[in-house]
Amino acid sequence: MRIATFNVQHGLGPDGRVDNDRLARAVAALDADVVGLQEVDQGQVRSGGADQAALCAAAMGAVDHRFRPALAGPFRYPGIRRRARRTERPGAPGYGIALLSRFPVLSWHTVLLPPATPWVWGRVQLGTDEPRVALAARIDAPSGPVTVVCTHLSVYRFSAVGWAGGMVRRAAGYRRGTAGERHAERQVDYLRRRLVGLRRPLVLLGDFNLRGSVPADRTGWRPLVTGDTFPRHDPRFQIDHVLLDEGVPQGEGTGAGADGDPRVPGGRIGSAEGRVVDTGVSDHRALVVDVTFTRPTA
Repeated sequence: MRIATFNVQHGLGPDGRVDNDRLARAVAALDADVVGLQEVDQGQVRSGGADQAALCAAAMGAVDHRFRPALAGPFRYPGIRRRARRTERPGAPGYGIALLSRFPVLSWHTVLLPPATPWVWGRVQLGTDEPRVALAARIDAPSGPVTVVCTHLSVYRFSAVGWAGGMVRRAAGYRRGTAGERHAERQVDYLRRRLVGLRRPLVLLGDFNLRGSVPADRTGWRPLVTGDTFPRHDPRFQIDHVLLDEGVPQGEGTGAGADGDPRVPGGRIGSAEGRVVDTGVSDHRALVVDVTFTRPTA
């Protein structure tokens, strides 16, 4: 199966225009069976009110897809937009991520990721960090079910504050962090723990806002493709990633990992070949991986 991840920047092109048809063609040209998208608009003025996930799903021939907002409401209006809840009204304006699949989806699962800065009543943004989510799909692939998780992690970096300032910030709901630490690193750790109960093999993909090997090092999962993805016109570093956790191999112990991880063994990887693709849309390049899974043997 072919898996892809693409931060679409709400379809913005190098000409400064949002062209939803161009975006849909770019996604279809990846010719992927499963696609994770980030920075996706639904019902936003800046992208013509379109349901971008649905347009891209139709263009690639997906039989199932889901859009999961991180922000609900009009993106351009602070105080009206808010942190999305676990469930939102279908078709309501939002901004977030999406998973598209040419294979049937057996189940969906959402993880809300903790922000670094508070959103009072879920609506009043005190800091600069945006809400983040992850969307998991258990996909009925030809070689057997595969779990694919799409996410878009924080760009927030903790700054140095004095003792008094730190007390005030913590009282207001800011998370404590070491100066220079990226909140995305904490979100990777959090997500790894939250995904423990999902069946393997599991592919985690998206825009991590973490460079190089950091996500693979923190999770211990296998990177399926390496290559610079940002910025699109002159990529200098990789912040988009595709990671694989195959689970515990058959015959190794009881199926619990090193940290008491009760991962369930799934199909094993036969081969994987990845590449970076310039779609001509967005400020990111896409990642595409051709991966073969083999069913576990008794």
